[in-house]
Amino acid sequence: MLSSEKVPMERELPWRHRPLIMGVLNVTPDSFFDGGKHSAKEDAVRHASIMVESGADIIDVGGESSRPFSSPVPVDEELRRIIPVIQRIREESDIPISVDTCKARVAREACQAGADIVNDISGLRNDPDMAETVRDLARYVVIMHMKGTPGDMQKTPYYDDVITEIRMFFLERMRFAVSRGIEERKIILDPGIGFGKRLEDNLKILKTLDEFTAIGRPLLVGTSMKGFIGAVTGSALKERIEGTLASIAVAIWNGAAIVRVHDVKRTFEVVKLVDAIKKA
Repeated sequence: MLSSEKVPMERELPWRHRPLIMGVLNVTPDSFFDGGKHSAKEDAVRHASIMVESGADIIDVGGESSRPFSSPVPVDEELRRIIPVIQRIREESDIPISVDTCKARVAREACQAGADIVNDISGLRNDPDMAETVRDLARYVVIMHMKGTPGDMQKTPYYDDVITEIRMFFLERMRFAVSRGIEERKIILDPGIGFGKRLEDNLKILKTLDEFTAIGRPLLVGTSMKGFIGAVTGSALKERIEGTLASIAVAIWNGAAIVRVHDVKRTFEVVKLVDAIKKA
């Protein structure tokens, strides 16, 4: 059974007090790391339970792969994949649930099924109805930076100054969200590591996260098992856990409020130790 000893979303996420762990639950056949592994509802719910027991603070459910060169999934198929899983998790736990989608209808139906956070990799740009949907749902929203779309983002990414460009993007998107009625206190920012970024861009983002935390909103960082880790360490996809944990330690040290990961158990130990050192 999933634990129910988690913070209800009627109360604030405790990101100001300690870093939070967002466990990845991909119910897709083609995600870059665990595609097909949790596509059956029972397997997905079981994995969610394991992540909760291992220390996850949020479960992020996604029904559409955003790996480089992936193609969009029809709305009905995305809903078919995620709604039964969200309903089951919500029946068995009060843990905050995030829905990883850039479609307003999917966000609305996922929140009606029990989701508490809309994780939009397009930064409220893909669907013209998304901002108003989030406003009406009164949910937290993750605004992520991505240059291009998953289908083309890694073809020729280029920045004169990646940090300045992302920071300006965040400020513009926050103004847009607030102008559409979304409460600023419910906005979470994600610099989008691996989404339309070169190796040097990903490393610089991790090194200078304070440029984004200075904006005053919680920062979500997702480095788990990504290609830049393999590029630096020479490790294959399934062998990137050590590099992932190192990147998580750096992210927490530099101010990340939430880390999005596949391996919750080992991440929990890293986050707890780094947070303790910061508070010593």
